[in-house]
Amino acid sequence: MTGALAGAEGARVSGASAPELSIVLPVYNEGEAVAPVLQALAAAVRTPHELVVVYDFDADTTVPVVTRLATEIPGLRGLRNDLGRGVLNAMKAGIAATAAPYVLISMADGSDEPAIVDRMVELARGGADVVAASRYMRGGRQIGGPPLKRLMSRTAGLTLHWFAGVPTHDPTNNFKLYSRRFLEATEIESTAGFELALELTVKASLAGRRVAEVPTTWRDRTAGQSNFRLRRWLPHYLHWYRVAFTGRLRRRRS
Repeated sequence: MTGALAGAEGARVSGASAPELSIVLPVYNEGEAVAPVLQALAAAVRTPHELVVVYDFDADTTVPVVTRLATEIPGLRGLRNDLGRGVLNAMKAGIAATAAPYVLISMADGSDEPAIVDRMVELARGGADVVAASRYMRGGRQIGGPPLKRLMSRTAGLTLHWFAGVPTHDPTNNFKLYSRRFLEATEIESTAGFELALELTVKASLAGRRVAEVPTTWRDRTAGQSNFRLRRWLPHYLHWYRVAFTGRLRRRRS
């Protein structure tokens, strides 16, 4: 895929009323649990936006809920992921099928904090190509979640920040906003799970793009089941970890 938006022109939203922000939420059988998440985003975000819920198959239990709420929440729509099943392809499909100047990836499990979205947009308007919601900077925190996953995430994030020069303390968090110009100029190489966020953050850092962050409170989901697969996806995360450190060393030598 040469750029995140390659081949997507026909699927984009058009018109004078196009939103400034596209919020992309990958889902898998969330059912009614997605309703309060969508309602919270709609209530909290003042930036003109659309909510794009990306599902893999028509029988997904999230679909009828989105169809019902679309009559109540302006800008809400469902999108079937035709790139191949899985959260990575769902995120890529959502990016490709939207046209707003800014794209926010958020989870549909209620773990992300809607109240900080407008602040993230402000930083992007100011020139940031990646805006990370950070659990590990001053003012951020993480509530719940498996202890091993929390330890690994914090360790990876802080070592990448302090020793590899990545400008955010939380490069692995998927709750991030990207500028369209950056997405159009960047090839997505990720092949598994949620590695997309780490890849794009590392690439932005190495390319000298501005990366900003805002503190967030992340809460482990209280309904449904997590689709995070640590053992399966860990090698992919480690790849971008190595890329960040190798790139840092090359820049120092040059």
